Amino acid sequence: MSTAPHAENAVIFKARTNKWFAGLAWLVAGVGLVGTAVTGGAGSMLGTGPLLLIAYLGWLLFWRPSVVVHDAGVRLENPFRSVMVPWAALVHVDTRYALTLVTPSRSYGAWAAPAPGIWGGRNARPEDLHGLPGTTYGPGNSVRPGDLKSTDSGQAAQLVRTRWQQLVESGAIDAGNAAATPVLITVRWLEVGGTVLLLAFSIWGVALL
Repeated sequence: MSTAPHAENAVIFKARTNKWFAGLAWLVAGVGLVGTAVTGGAGSMLGTGPLLLIAYLGWLLFWRPSVVVHDAGVRLENPFRSVMVPWAALVHVDTRYALTLVTPSRSYGAWAAPAPGIWGGRNARPEDLHGLPGTTYGPGNSVRPGDLKSTDSGQAAQLVRTRWQQLVESGAIDAGNAAATPVLITVRWLEVGGTVLLLAFSIWGVALL
């Protein structure tokens, strides 16, 4: 996990593994671009669209996504949209498939905090099960694999649940106003446009070869 302080008393969560995937994508793209330039000359660069697309997707899918927990709520920065869930709209935090914020109308998943899957609990340590926010535990103090402290979804969920619990206990949240509290969704059109342009350039460049 990577966390960093931010404005509005915020913490930014980014999975450490995502950074490795982003770095791998950039390494593949960089080596391919250098190899193409050396062996094919300047004219061959027209066919580097797929390599540029790989580098861009490394940023879009792995480096950019994050979960931002701050005083106003939780913001999910996903590849093509940003979802701002105010604390008053939140009714449940789930980790079955990924960190998922549940509101009265619908649920919103976090690209940056996937659950570990069916094998996620096999390497769990005793300390991964203790000291979690109260809302983490199910019947018999059971804990889902996606809630473990050693997982991306569990680390992000702990940040959300801890801040949420603090606000509820302090009386800062009107729990009965969830249905009337709007969730703000912003489509990231620049990211959409960048993907479309690079995909078109890739297809065009390959067609010329």
